[in-house]
Amino acid sequence: MFSSTLVTCRRRKNWTIAAGMLLLLLPLVMALSLAAQNTPPPSSSKPDTQQSPNKQETPPEAGGPQNDVGPYVIPKKKEEPPPPPPEKPKKIEGMPDYSLKVDVPLVNVDVSVISKDGQFIPGLKQDNFRVLEDGVPQKISTFNQAEAPITAVLLVEYAATNYNYMYDALNASYTFASGLKKEDWVAVVSYDMQSHILVDFTQDKKAVYGALNMLRIPGFSERNLFDAVYDTIDRLDRLEGRKYIILVSSGRDTFSKLNLDQILKKIKTTKNITIYSISIGRALREYLDSHGYGGGPVSTDWLQADNQLNTFSRMTGGRAYFPRFEGELPEIFHDVAADIRNQYSITYHPTNTALDGTYRKLKVELVAPDGGPLKVRNQKGKDVKVEVIAREGYTAKHTVE
Repeated sequence: MFSSTLVTCRRRKNWTIAAGMLLLLLPLVMALSLAAQNTPPPSSSKPDTQQSPNKQETPPEAGGPQNDVGPYVIPKKKEEPPPPPPEKPKKIEGMPDYSLKVDVPLVNVDVSVISKDGQFIPGLKQDNFRVLEDGVPQKISTFNQAEAPITAVLLVEYAATNYNYMYDALNASYTFASGLKKEDWVAVVSYDMQSHILVDFTQDKKAVYGALNMLRIPGFSERNLFDAVYDTIDRLDRLEGRKYIILVSSGRDTFSKLNLDQILKKIKTTKNITIYSISIGRALREYLDSHGYGGGPVSTDWLQADNQLNTFSRMTGGRAYFPRFEGELPEIFHDVAADIRNQYSITYHPTNTALDGTYRKLKVELVAPDGGPLKVRNQKGKDVKVEVIAREGYTAKHTVE
């Protein structure tokens, strides 16, 4: 009994001591618990952005966030190595190369200077030309005399008349075709009662020869010269630039709907068309005259035919030729080519260098060394009226090669 009571007393004493110690350690445990809550985890190297609820947050300055401070953070730009250059596209076999070429503008102007009778004026120098672009004088960079391509219709009389006429017509036509160059544009038209387009404008000399080879069997004996010239001029009027008619004809007209006055009126209203006439049948006419078959109405018809060819050429600034022999033809067509091919080539860098697609007006003038108008004189010392032929303008734009 006694021992039981003693054990009970000792137990009560131990619990009392334990409770007292627990009361003494309780503040320490609470302090350690609060310290553990405010200590950041060891794996983080940055300070905690959360602040104590008891501490007031300082408002950001006006003007937005600065650097890494404030409610919004601007990330700093990291220095990175430059990106590698783009790879060049692989060239596709068979595809041509195209590039946009932008150079200092250079304008080329081809100029023809001819007299009132259509003859080319040679021997002019660079100082004799003045080029105006939109009224502003330009400095000439290069100057030379060169041959220019032609645009012409070979108009051939081919009717069922005398063999000599047909032979002369073909011989003259082949001689003209032999002197063509690859840059020339030529159409071949024959006529009897009406016009026949054998080949339209082409740069193929073989096509021109092929058209002439078709002239073997004429269809009619009528020679409607006036109608043929009128129709040819009407077609050429639709083309730009300088054009020529190489008229291989006897000059006679037998059955045209138009009369001489009507065709002359048409020629007077024509611009930029020059007629060069080559007469055929001269040898036959001289043979008939020498054997007493000339004179009378026949001779009058031939004189009128020659006068008509002369008139057509003179009114348009060309010339008429009346060859007696076959050997004269090469020299004749050499003279014709000299008249219609020769040009002066001028280049200049415009003062207005903008390639903006605008149209610039051009004007070319002839000037004397003192700056006044240039006077051209013939071999007899008389003043000759001349005409300067050049394009009226150009469009300033980029070129693609």
